[in-house]
Amino acid sequence: MEEFDVVVIGSGPGGYVAAIRAAQLGLKTACIEKDAPLGGTCLNVGCIPSKTLLHASEEYWKFRTKGQELGLLFQGISFDWSIMQKKRSSVISGFNQGIDWLFKKNKITRFLGTGSLVSPQEIAIRKGEETSTIRAKNIILATGSEPIPLPFLPFDEKIVLSSTGALALEHVPKTLIVIGAGVIGVELGSVYARLGSKVQFIEFLDRICPTMDEMVSREFEVILQTLGLQFALSSKVTGATIAEGNIQLDVEDQKSKEKRTYAAEAVLVCIGRRPFAKGLNLEKVGIAMTPKGQVAVDNLFRTSKPNIYAIGDLIDGPMLAHKASEEGVAVAEIIAGHQPVIDYVAIPNVIYTSPEVAAVGMTEAEAKNFNLKVKTGIFYFKANSRARCIGEEEGFVKIIAHADTDRLLGIHIVGCHASEMIASCAVAIHKKMTALELANLAFAHPTLSEAIKEAALAVHKRTIHS
Repeated sequence: MEEFDVVVIGSGPGGYVAAIRAAQLGLKTACIEKDAPLGGTCLNVGCIPSKTLLHASEEYWKFRTKGQELGLLFQGISFDWSIMQKKRSSVISGFNQGIDWLFKKNKITRFLGTGSLVSPQEIAIRKGEETSTIRAKNIILATGSEPIPLPFLPFDEKIVLSSTGALALEHVPKTLIVIGAGVIGVELGSVYARLGSKVQFIEFLDRICPTMDEMVSREFEVILQTLGLQFALSSKVTGATIAEGNIQLDVEDQKSKEKRTYAAEAVLVCIGRRPFAKGLNLEKVGIAMTPKGQVAVDNLFRTSKPNIYAIGDLIDGPMLAHKASEEGVAVAEIIAGHQPVIDYVAIPNVIYTSPEVAAVGMTEAEAKNFNLKVKTGIFYFKANSRARCIGEEEGFVKIIAHADTDRLLGIHIVGCHASEMIASCAVAIHKKMTALELANLAFAHPTLSEAIKEAALAVHKRTIHS
């Protein structure tokens, strides 16, 4: 029976990164993946394909709606959905091959099949009717998560879509209902709205993207409404009927108790994701779970079996690809005897719509819940010179600082290229900078990032351009 220092189950952004780092540290490493292409959900049916379609649809939408004001005149501009889908597939394929090459470069043994724990040191690998077994001194569980369906509305990926099915539709629907106005919902809803779909959101809570700062959430909703997206908030789906290739939803307003119906060609269900531990045999080997259905780990990512670790969407915390990657690196280094530290407060979160939304650190409500006295600074992009030049004036930067120490607590951005700007903000949060220290930095002119400086100045009521 072949034995390894480290065996990783799952090849998503947590798993494949953990395997590479373990191999770099001189550990004999293997990775078990049930699907032929490496990369997991993020690469194959999540982050990467969705961003490819978001970019393509955004370019089309901007040419149609903003081209003329820039002097760009087009006749009969249209799109070809099949070419967009081919681009999506080619991007995924390229990265699949890239990870495969990295595994070969780092001498990582790859097993194709479903990994199942036989004991704390043994893993069975099932591929079709064949099963083999390997041994591991250390095991890293990195099997990620899966979409949650509504109990009365199972996914068929034709009319009732998960995020996976929504990325591979054969055509752009004329009408689309999205249940859940969280990150995944607004991203995928934006893709189809830009391409001509009439998109209606149904959200159980009273605002969209509820994990975001409330001011960000409210302003973001207004911006998305101007793009044609419609929102029914504080609304609950109570039933559904599918007939003749369409779906009708029964919806109840949670405040007025008014009952309404909505009909569309398809419905995208984005009510959340849950850890995917199917087939791992966790109960058999005695691995403890949390009440939320996550794998319980200590501060070193160890499960109740100390040589078995868990990372990413399997454990507590936001379900973010980059969080999983950081945890994968950390576990590999812990196994090798290092002492890595992850600064969870400085992990950013991004919504890749247009405009984008990005945040790092606390929201204003979270800071107040910790009984922290806060002060805020806000700067709108309409007063930013680069935003004016490129016609991207929507949104703002909001900075939250401690009222007494001036230490940065959170930075929130709604605006063009927010996903890129948030990196410097994450550095500022990680380095425990003050708002004044951030305000005193020189930012290149003209850039969108100058709005960060102005928001930091606004904390001290010193803005120059507003």
